[in-house]
Amino acid sequence: MMGTAERHRESWGGQHQEREQRETAEQRPPLWVEEPARRRRLPDPVRTAAVRAVIIVALTLVQAMVAFLAALAGSWLSFPMVLSSVASTVAATWGVLDVWVTRQVWNQRNGVVSMPSSTARRLRRERRRARREARAVARGKDRIHGRSGSGQLSHS
Repeated sequence: MMGTAERHRESWGGQHQEREQRETAEQRPPLWVEEPARRRRLPDPVRTAAVRAVIIVALTLVQAMVAFLAALAGSWLSFPMVLSSVASTVAATWGVLDVWVTRQVWNQRNGVVSMPSSTARRLRRERRRARREARAVARGKDRIHGRSGSGQLSHS
């Protein structure tokens, strides 16, 4: 049986431990930190082609490894496995090219937001400035022409 003093000490010790655990938890960095995405997500058709290509390439690598191990073991399966590995390599190459082609087609159809190069930006700025100056000169000539009175039929 526990006395009052012992119960008091035990409950105080429990509170003390809880406080220490809270303080150490506050000092620890969080386990999960959200970071903004560095790149935009791939479009759905491109992502589908990429997943398909990864699966095909992974299966091809497994198949090539099995063919290699069968050849080392001298199994009769090694020859059919090598032939099918060659076919799988062709399929994996097609899968990777499919990702590239799908991405190019998607970019052509939906457009890519591209940043113009600094050279193109500078050339556009110069053209804009030249157009503004030409308009200002034309406006100035119109004002001067209008004040001289020439071209008016009557003036008193």
